Amino acid sequence: MAVQVKGNLEVETRGPVLVVRINGGPLGLFGADLAEQVDALVDRADADPAVHAVVFTGTHPERFISHAEVRWLQEGGAKVPSVGVKGAAALSKTARGINRAGGMQSLLGKTPMWPVVQLERLHQTFLKMNRSGVIFVAALNGSALGLGAEFSWANDLRVMADGEFFIGQPEILLGIMPGGGGTQRLTRLVGTHRSLVAILEGKPFTPAEALAYGAVDDVVPQDQVLERAVELAGHFGSRTKESVAGIKRAVYFGGSMSLTEGLHVESAEFVTTVLSDVGQELMLDYMANAEAAGELPLYLPGLYEEILETGNSRGAGAPTAKASRS
Repeated sequence: MAVQVKGNLEVETRGPVLVVRINGGPLGLFGADLAEQVDALVDRADADPAVHAVVFTGTHPERFISHAEVRWLQEGGAKVPSVGVKGAAALSKTARGINRAGGMQSLLGKTPMWPVVQLERLHQTFLKMNRSGVIFVAALNGSALGLGAEFSWANDLRVMADGEFFIGQPEILLGIMPGGGGTQRLTRLVGTHRSLVAILEGKPFTPAEALAYGAVDDVVPQDQVLERAVELAGHFGSRTKESVAGIKRAVYFGGSMSLTEGLHVESAEFVTTVLSDVGQELMLDYMANAEAAGELPLYLPGLYEEILETGNSRGAGAPTAKASRS
């Protein structure tokens, strides 16, 4: 390929769920332009109180995202002088600071530093997804390799098409290694040894293997993938956005810390939700309904199932008008 692919996102609104179709051109590739668009989309969804979930899917008939555009990686790597691990770590640290400063593309776009900044920005996009009160769901309408797989690992939930499809990290076969979070997020999903062997060999998982190992959450026929993903997005997105954000941060970030540090993260997020307006409202509502019913709403027959469907306990167990007159 002589010219970098220009991809785009096609966004459809379905109530509180955004359905985002990733168009990576005829080969389904992910390049720098798509990285910028995904970052803007994540910011938009996180800031909009009406958006509770985002479903990503691919426009290619048999692929979610094929993998990163290799020319993007190769040319970016060629701009940066060869360095050891310590030197690369220093570059990454500098890139993190540049991204925090913002507005540096015009100054760095043609320098050896820019590719490292782009990689760091991609990591920050995925981390924003992990911190967000929005539920992100990957609707894997087909295969995903490399950055395509890493993008799916960064989502909260994954639904994969059944059939002759695959998902995994083949980077070692190109003489490199995962750079979009594959060694970290896949490991957290399937365990250290299974992740290590899969990445070392470069062999992807079949849909059945991905489901059995915990790399995806559901496998359905290809023509049902998007609707199943939207269903899950609506279900989990019905929870309060503040609580979702706190839980995700506690699990994604606190879960990899020591127990003491993780408990500190959980405690801070817990206090934030307890003091929130919606938390105060729902707890007061729950107590009032428990007093009126003479029983805890979550223990009233059949009511827990209803609460799970609605996503919150507002009004649960409140006496009906008919019951209050009898």
